Amino acid sequence: MSTASIKVDHLARVEGHGNVHVVIEDGAVQTVEMNVIEPARLFESMVRGRSYTEVSYIASRVCGICSASHVVTSLLAIERIFGVEVTDRTKALRELLVYGSYLQNHATHLFVLAAPDFLNQSSVFPLAQSDPALFDKALGLKALGNELCTKVGGRSIHPITAVVGGFTHEITREEYLELADKLEASIPFAVQTVDLFNSFRTPDIQTAGDFLAMTADDRYAVADSRIATFVHAGVSFDADDVDENVDEYKVDHSAALFARSRATGSNYFTGALARVNASWDKLSKTAKVAAAKAGLRPPELNPFRNNVAQAVELVDALERCAELCRRLANDEFEGSSEPVTFTPCAGKGTGFTEAPRGTVFHELELDDGGRVVHASIITPTAQNVANLEGDMLLLAENMLEIDASPDKIRAEIEKLVRAYDPCFSCSVH
Repeated sequence: MSTASIKVDHLARVEGHGNVHVVIEDGAVQTVEMNVIEPARLFESMVRGRSYTEVSYIASRVCGICSASHVVTSLLAIERIFGVEVTDRTKALRELLVYGSYLQNHATHLFVLAAPDFLNQSSVFPLAQSDPALFDKALGLKALGNELCTKVGGRSIHPITAVVGGFTHEITREEYLELADKLEASIPFAVQTVDLFNSFRTPDIQTAGDFLAMTADDRYAVADSRIATFVHAGVSFDADDVDENVDEYKVDHSAALFARSRATGSNYFTGALARVNASWDKLSKTAKVAAAKAGLRPPELNPFRNNVAQAVELVDALERCAELCRRLANDEFEGSSEPVTFTPCAGKGTGFTEAPRGTVFHELELDDGGRVVHASIITPTAQNVANLEGDMLLLAENMLEIDASPDKIRAEIEKLVRAYDPCFSCSVH
């Protein structure tokens, strides 16, 4: 292949709008661009001047699927400023809420967005016709995530019961136990999903970037740790120090900011694969067995394996949430979920959670009346785009070595982009 231009305008089966541009000349890759073409969404501007009581409701609109994570992240930032310590019961409920969005997102991404790539289908609709039982079970997982978010957060998207210091409502003991039964009943299908996505053949590439994930000494942390870790570099930092560790920078071909580690200058990947690499030994028992059977052990460097990592997290989330529901039903957590008392004050603070697609940071500065002076939101996709672009280059170069056609290169690059599970809309802030 001497010269070729590969363009994908309005990439299909991703959230938001993005284009791919690859130029090959004289048998070498000259240009690789991931063009995020979404307009500015201005969420940081929307909250400026607003009371802290409004921030979480506005922030949840950053993303429909990850809304629970944005709510919890903004609340953690506010509580950091006010010096609020919530109860263990509130922490458990927040974990349930975040995990509910994992079930929503991972089921949607795997079966609706990614699966057609490996089943020679252009969309999910032929799958629904050819294997309706599989499709129905996949929709069932998504519906279970919706139910979990509704029961804990008050509705399936844009939760309303989670507030500064606690929750305004809790379901009954019987409802917790009913949820636990449903979650446990879904575990076998989630295990099958790991096997299914592990069976799909993918190109053998190794990301050149690092991985970033929330870490904790004794748990698979998603919402209750302050520590973020660059896995390869072994660099950990408190969420309040994100600006000293993550460098966001502008490129001409994308409306989204790119990101890299300040310590190493390396691009990085955040998301399910990063979390599994960082905390594999802290997965639930069933999830760990499923991951081991699929050969998913750290260090796993192939970004295509993010699909398998998401399937493993489905198993982990179901098992973990069932346990949380039973413990909540039996009143095993200290304290009430009712909001604790606090006094608004001026200050700066950063909230940090693991959204389904990866780490998300909310930086807030409030005045002494509790109104927002400054806000910054760093989303998973905004952090991932630079690394995605680097992996697209690696993939294109590897495929040139085997004399792949432009159409084949294009198809595999599209699969790679979808494996990252991007939300291009959320990346522009």
